[in-house]
Amino acid sequence: MSGVKKGIILAGGAGNRLYPLTLVASKQLQPVYDKPMIYYPLSTVMRAGVQDILIISTPLDVPRFQELLGDGSRFGIRLSYKVQEEPKGIAQAFLIASDFIGNDNVCLILGDNIFYGKMGLTQIFSGFNGGAKIFGYPVNDPERYGVVEFDQTGRVIGIEEKPKKPKSRFAVPGLYLYDGHVVDIARKMKPSSRGELEITDVNLEYLKRQMLRVEKLERGIAWLDTGTHMSLLEASHFIGTLEARQGVKIACLEEVAYRKGYIDKKQMKAIVSVTPDSSYNDYLRKILNDGVCCEGC
Repeated sequence: MSGVKKGIILAGGAGNRLYPLTLVASKQLQPVYDKPMIYYPLSTVMRAGVQDILIISTPLDVPRFQELLGDGSRFGIRLSYKVQEEPKGIAQAFLIASDFIGNDNVCLILGDNIFYGKMGLTQIFSGFNGGAKIFGYPVNDPERYGVVEFDQTGRVIGIEEKPKKPKSRFAVPGLYLYDGHVVDIARKMKPSSRGELEITDVNLEYLKRQMLRVEKLERGIAWLDTGTHMSLLEASHFIGTLEARQGVKIACLEEVAYRKGYIDKKQMKAIVSVTPDSSYNDYLRKILNDGVCCEGC
């Protein structure tokens, strides 16, 4: 089956780099300007056309996400939840989600990754027909990330994790597309020296099978990783500046749902009627009245 209709948001981990904030709440529940962090990756997969989404988090935080987002019906989507008892690497998500994935294509997005801009995700997701697809984002400090290596024709020939001498400027952000074989691949993997199932090893296995493709993200697209205090602050400034200048809200889930046709005008009016008086409520009313368009739609 072509296309990606299922999505996983990995929102687990101890969040040690954000201590002591994460003593109070999960990293993905921290505010990025005016919304919880998880709104941003959730809006990304919703904008891509995915309505069946699994959120994976810690035993302590799953109930908090359920209280925040419910079953997703408010946004015209289906949300389900799974517990990650202990963080054992990004690729562990496929083992936890094996029943959810079945034999279907699936996307995985990390809960602390924010994407902004017209990435063409609807076309990329609908056109996906097997194998694996990852993204390459040009950065000034590729040695901090997994880095994609290309040959002279632009074909991907390698991925190296945090190389001392990067072979390109293209880092791999936390958004991945896989076919249903990813579960079997994850099952056969051995933990790394860190004791984790590494997502890079999954990608290398697809590369070995000549089934890995890389979509380069060029100018006009922002990728933010909010895993440190400074990057969290920078992300808030970025979102706040955009919203103030453009008069739109980034990652407004109700707006994305309305624009994508997941909910109709009657449902949107019902949401507005129960939303507390706030600038958020004012914005939802504006969407109903004058048709402001959300980012990336």
